[in-house]
Amino acid sequence: MSPMRLIFLALAIWGAIHPMYYFLSWYFANGQDFAGMIDAWYVNDSTTGLVWDLTITAIALVVWIVADSIKRRDWLGPVAILAIGIGVSCALPLYLFLRSRPAKAGTA
Repeated sequence: MSPMRLIFLALAIWGAIHPMYYFLSWYFANGQDFAGMIDAWYVNDSTTGLVWDLTITAIALVVWIVADSIKRRDWLGPVAILAIGIGVSCALPLYLFLRSRPAKAGTA
């Protein structure tokens, strides 16, 4: 495996674990009140801006993954869309990891 693929994999793992720590900390402190978590995302203009920034980024990432996967006929790549449930910090490096794997013989 190339060094770049290892970096993408490490970033995907970090992008899954690090944000999840904060989500779980919030759940343990506040219970499993998903509506309360969403309310916390909009507590001030700074967090609201960050939520919208990440939402637009996630939408752009989904569009790119779908278009790129269709173009490349790579049907494993869209698995990374599921990782957006964890966060863009996991989904983007995961898709780059999947996308950078060696091509099979006879594919473009």
